[in-house]
Amino acid sequence: MTRRSRRRSDRRKSSPRSGKPVGAAPDGDRAHATALRVRLLDDGASAELVHPRCAAQRREDLEEVEAMLSAGEFEVARDELRWLLDGCSDLVEAHLKLGEIAVAEGDVPLARGHFGYACQVCEAALRGRPLVRLPYELAANRAFFEAAKGAAWCLAQLGRRQDAERIAERMLALDPSDPLGFGTLRQELDAAD
Repeated sequence: MTRRSRRRSDRRKSSPRSGKPVGAAPDGDRAHATALRVRLLDDGASAELVHPRCAAQRREDLEEVEAMLSAGEFEVARDELRWLLDGCSDLVEAHLKLGEIAVAEGDVPLARGHFGYACQVCEAALRGRPLVRLPYELAANRAFFEAAKGAAWCLAQLGRRQDAERIAERMLALDPSDPLGFGTLRQELDAAD
């Protein structure tokens, strides 16, 4: 048994009394354990995404997925990512990686779905808050921006330029420094109309 499969089997053990996975959060803590949140930074105008505990617990697994992808093992990586999402549906990086795999395999509609879900999870965390700057430079925010870039690209490929432009505008509002080139994307979409 490999180290990874041993870890996986250890995590899948259930409590004999409750049937819930060992180490699972009590029901009252379940939303906190799996939901993405936003934390306002000291400057009061910027924020960072706070990923759920389940995402931190899967960090090592995501690193293994990176190694699988680098080795071209897309099917194994896809299975691992799906398994990771089974216990942590708001794992934004897993949705981002599944979107990237779908793009690599030429399945733009599937990629749009994964990128779009990652964006929805992040937008849900931001909903109801006044507009704050969400700097890409903070590691916790990067997967959101990368998923948004993927979603905008997919939408443009699918002929949904207005939706792609809407995403680009939203991301520019969240980080006007525009490290991923949403402004250029918007200009290209305008020129294509």
